[in-house]
Amino acid sequence: MFDWIHDLLYPTENPGVIQSLVVIMLAIGTGVFVGRIRVRKISLGVAAIMFTGLLLGHFGYRIETDILNFIRDLGLIFFVYGIGLQVGPSFFSSFRAEGLRFNILAVGMVLLGGLMAYGVYRFTGLPMENVVGIMSGAVTNTPGLGAAKSVLVEIGQQYPERVLSDPAIGYAITYPLGVFGIIFSIIASKTLLRVDPDKELKKFRMMRINREEPLIHKKCRITNPDIEGQTLHQVLKNLDKEVVISRMKHSGFKDVFSPTMDTHLQKGDVMMVVGLEKDVDEFIASVGRESNDSFIETSTGLITRNLFVTRKSAMHKKLTELDLYNTYDLKVTRIYRAGRELLARPSLVLFFGDKLRVVGSPEAIEEAEKIIGNSEKKLLEPDFLSLFGGLLLGILLGSIPILIPSLPVPIRLGFAAGPLIMALFVSRYGGISFIHSYINTGAIHFMKDLGISLFFAAVGVHAGEHFYEYFIQYNGWMWLVYGSVITFVPLFLMVLVGGYFMKLNFLQLVGLMSGGYTDPAALSFSTAYLNSDVPIASYAQVYPLVTIFRIFVAQLLILLFT
Repeated sequence: MFDWIHDLLYPTENPGVIQSLVVIMLAIGTGVFVGRIRVRKISLGVAAIMFTGLLLGHFGYRIETDILNFIRDLGLIFFVYGIGLQVGPSFFSSFRAEGLRFNILAVGMVLLGGLMAYGVYRFTGLPMENVVGIMSGAVTNTPGLGAAKSVLVEIGQQYPERVLSDPAIGYAITYPLGVFGIIFSIIASKTLLRVDPDKELKKFRMMRINREEPLIHKKCRITNPDIEGQTLHQVLKNLDKEVVISRMKHSGFKDVFSPTMDTHLQKGDVMMVVGLEKDVDEFIASVGRESNDSFIETSTGLITRNLFVTRKSAMHKKLTELDLYNTYDLKVTRIYRAGRELLARPSLVLFFGDKLRVVGSPEAIEEAEKIIGNSEKKLLEPDFLSLFGGLLLGILLGSIPILIPSLPVPIRLGFAAGPLIMALFVSRYGGISFIHSYINTGAIHFMKDLGISLFFAAVGVHAGEHFYEYFIQYNGWMWLVYGSVITFVPLFLMVLVGGYFMKLNFLQLVGLMSGGYTDPAALSFSTAYLNSDVPIASYAQVYPLVTIFRIFVAQLLILLFT
């Protein structure tokens, strides 16, 4: 009578769709439970899903092959796309400041891992196919394994008489070592360096404040006689400063208004100047002096309010096209987009979810809302057309073959790097056509956690399937020793160089460790362990280039030494 329960919950070698889904949910559910268990304030978090999957796979639970591949790849795509949307706004600005150093350090770690693999090949006599599998597992890099297997297929077609080993065997044996190795290195380096995460977070925020100047506003009184009689347009053009004049009051009058470019300036006028501190100070020094006039801020005629862009009539339009001042008597002073504060330049294009800081009368603001939208309810509704359009472009980007001379097969960015790069660009520039970057924070976290949970469940169950058999057959203890060299030596040198010589913030260094090994499990663990999202940014900065180099190194070793 209850045979159907047995069929669903007990292991089977040939699972159907329902049985496969049950195994996935079982791996995720038990993994989440185990991940919440704390031992001395340390927990595995979402990364525990992979290890519960390993146990389920070892005890005979299976996922149908097509479903497994689909769930694994879809989960990875969701995870990296969510990361790209989250860090995209700050990615490019921070890349100019520190990204080059990060990538040099991470790529150096990749090349060092390749040298370690070559050393294992020379001193052990193992076939390079197995060594590349050991290396791919030790650095938790699935794209590198896939690239190596593609090259071996090409070699097998050209030389059918040759017997080639399967690199997936070494990968399955050393993959858990790679994941645990990075997590252990994070914990050990935190202990040895005596890191206080709260202090590191404060240092990071101070560094970010010093590097990314916020917009400010100051009051200015015109005292320069050369300015008198000129229009605001003439003054801004001559001084060539990127500032916005949000409010103004003529000398001897109480009325506060938002000036147009044709407004003539008089000696004694008071203005509210918005912009970067350097530009604002230089502008004030050129036209007069800083003022302490408080009336310009307390006027009842003008109010300041935030409006969200949620209507198509305002999307993909420049501020000059909307012409809010002449149409509604409103002045836009700044725009907030994905955590960044932008000065309201006339050429700035608006995207869905942008927040406009406007100055004007209550009646004018109400009229402007009819064009701009300002519907917070709409911001909570997911725009699936935009989301899956971005995912589609990311998949297409990752599938483009990149031809490199002397390599028999092209390399590809794959499902890991392609969606990540696309999300970075979409988030940085606000959108591409109907694809926009705005997704509320809760939805981004949900997409990331769902994606990484599906990925870990699929990878764990698959890796556990033959783990014990391979471990016994191929002298797994020795392969783990070889893998540990490839895992720990580059990590140790990265901590040494990054922590002691480059003086990197520890939260960023942890992100580099996870990104250098393209390891979502280590990233997920580090953000929970350190209670900070800072590692995500440095992880995303090095992930694309590291993925390309991991693929290149794996293929090069196969081609040169097989």
